[in-house]
Amino acid sequence: MRKTLLAMMMVLAAGVASVTGSAPAAAYDYPYCLQGRGVGIPGDCFYPSYASCMAAASGRALSCNINPRVAFGQQQQRRVKPRYYYYD
Repeated sequence: MRKTLLAMMMVLAAGVASVTGSAPAAAYDYPYCLQGRGVGIPGDCFYPSYASCMAAASGRALSCNINPRVAFGQQQQRRVKPRYYYYD
């Protein structure tokens, strides 16, 4: 009975590991970064709101700024109008 229970637990653990480990985590850039001495720039960018960032910075001589990856993320390409030259 004990060996059967142990074998069932091993099979269950292997099944859970295969389900949870198969999908990669999605990358997400949060809009606010905690910055200051010892944290660097851009800092710890794990804050979804300014209030949560300021709460984490409270009492630590740190500040919150906008995440540069969010602010200057994917820039749109400017379309250049073609120039036509006519010669007589």
